[in-house]
Amino acid sequence: MVTKEVFENAVAQSKALTTRPDNNTLLMLYSLYKQATEGDVAGAQPSNPFDFVAKAKYNAWEKLKGTPAEEAMTQYVALVGKLVAG
Repeated sequence: MVTKEVFENAVAQSKALTTRPDNNTLLMLYSLYKQATEGDVAGAQPSNPFDFVAKAKYNAWEKLKGTPAEEAMTQYVALVGKLVAG
């Protein structure tokens, strides 16, 4: 299990990456962060049919529904560790 401090350190590291991750990795970082900090996604999917980014974010977060916050934190820290290591 990852501590809150380790998670927050990984969040800071993710913001300081020298290379921008691909879109799928960014979606995974986003959804894991949201699941770890806010829990399951709430509300309806964005209704604007042309807001592809908002829909992708919503769908990525929704896929993690039911994942405990601690597990999401652990996965987030592991993913950032891979990105930092290159």
